[in-house]
Amino acid sequence: MGFFDRLKEGLSKTRHNFTDRIEELVGLSVEIDEDFLEELEMILLTADVGGVTTEKLIDSIRQAAKKKEISSTEDVLPFLKNQISEMLKDDGQRTRIGAKPTVILVVGVNGVGKTTTIGKLANYFHLFKYKVMLAAGDTFRAAASQQLKIWGERAECEVISHAEGADPAAVVFDAVKAAIARKVDILFIDTAGRLHNKTNLMNELEKIHRVIKREIPDAPHETFLVLDATTGQNAINQAKVFAETANVTGVVLTKLDGTAKGGVVVAIKEELGLPVKWIGVGEGIMDFRPFEPDKFVDALFAKDE
Repeated sequence: MGFFDRLKEGLSKTRHNFTDRIEELVGLSVEIDEDFLEELEMILLTADVGGVTTEKLIDSIRQAAKKKEISSTEDVLPFLKNQISEMLKDDGQRTRIGAKPTVILVVGVNGVGKTTTIGKLANYFHLFKYKVMLAAGDTFRAAASQQLKIWGERAECEVISHAEGADPAAVVFDAVKAAIARKVDILFIDTAGRLHNKTNLMNELEKIHRVIKREIPDAPHETFLVLDATTGQNAINQAKVFAETANVTGVVLTKLDGTAKGGVVVAIKEELGLPVKWIGVGEGIMDFRPFEPDKFVDALFAKDE
């Protein structure tokens, strides 16, 4: 099965909750009236497209109907597909690799699949012959360093770690020094997800930033926020906190295959201005790929065979 087919299969719950329900609504509706738009609004909100984005989409349909750009309910689905494609359009690189080492900070709360994501990213770039190093900066969660070491073995890359409970900034310092000395291409830094409030989060990340910049002034080159797609609107709330504190450059969305709330991809981009850069649609290493907006939209609006 190719990745598009896996993506299509992974989005089946979201598609059933989103595209299939819109098709059912179209079949039951004669015209684009306020009743139709109200029902459509509920479908979009249930798929976690987000309040602001839903309002924009509903308003654009209302305006298009007034201008006779769309004339029947059957025109709504292709119109929505085009609108969502435009919203997700992003010409940026999935990952900016240039500096040596390229430093990528990975943030997110516990339980979203952060350490696994780093492992899969390391493996992906290892397959493309990059020299990768991992820094086990989550020193609070007992299994985090061990988990990262297992992924390091799989991806054949070195993992820099300290004892449990050590200062994360000290781990990062050692890792940056080692990455420079060993001419590493990419250094991924895991961070603690068990930070209870915004002040703690900001202080911890500021300390890590200072340590990195002392050695590499323009680093970190990317800061990826890992979000669990199954949490829907809660993922948006998490993203808002991290966007305010962590200078996030892009989102990694995990567990898209396990959710009916895949519309959160649109909300993240439209409401927060953050591009989704990587997605996971399964447990396997190859079920994790750079996010391609056009393929995502095609899979979301695909017909089930």
